[in-house]
Amino acid sequence: MIHPTAIIDPKAEIADSVSIGAYSVIGADVSIDEGTSVGPHVVIEGPTRIGKHNTIYQYASLGAAPQDKKYGGEPTELIIGDHNTIREFCTFNRGTVQDNGQTVLGSHNWIMAYVHIAHDCVIGNHTIFANNASLAGHVHIDDYVMLGGFALVYQFTHIGRHAICAFSAGVKQNVPPYAMVAGMPAKAAGLNLEGLRRHGFSAHEVSAIKQAHKLLYREGLLLSEARTRIQALAEEEAVVQPIAAFLAETGKRGLIR
Repeated sequence: MIHPTAIIDPKAEIADSVSIGAYSVIGADVSIDEGTSVGPHVVIEGPTRIGKHNTIYQYASLGAAPQDKKYGGEPTELIIGDHNTIREFCTFNRGTVQDNGQTVLGSHNWIMAYVHIAHDCVIGNHTIFANNASLAGHVHIDDYVMLGGFALVYQFTHIGRHAICAFSAGVKQNVPPYAMVAGMPAKAAGLNLEGLRRHGFSAHEVSAIKQAHKLLYREGLLLSEARTRIQALAEEEAVVQPIAAFLAETGKRGLIR
């Protein structure tokens, strides 16, 4: 299942059921777990850990050194979970010691062509990144987030679960859960109602999310006031708890508002 033209370092750990296409290069300190398929002309550098049943298409570059001038060759790593689809020409870089040393992609993610994931990014599960979406360093993206084509996410930004960033959105501040943002720079543009419907949120849950969104964006409240009232709502409605927890964080970028 390994093409004879593939070059695999003796220090790489490749499970028996892994397939590797023609002219791919697998470096030292790379581990690939069972059922993963690596297409032709893929380069994977280590330290990189790739889980089970991933599909990696041709010309992807995974685990290269971070594009950070402070990087001095430290043994940082890229970690990829299970059941991910990684399409053509994607570039995922390893972490840096200025953060926790890891770039992480969770499981069940759908990553389309030419996506760039920079150093120290942490991506959850069940996300969709459309073609040419790019993350700068230290970005955190929670579960079920969707990035439209050519969306750009600035460093140290946090995007909450079930949020959607529209085509060509320029995201420079944090995006709360369930929200939709659009534009360059990105502005609040409503809720990800279609995403909530597709993921089975009830009418009651959507109503509670709308109420929290109204407090945050339409009541003219100070952020501190909105945070207090959303926290009270979250004590009654569990579906609002991710918004309350998100607003309780402190971060470098502030909130899109």
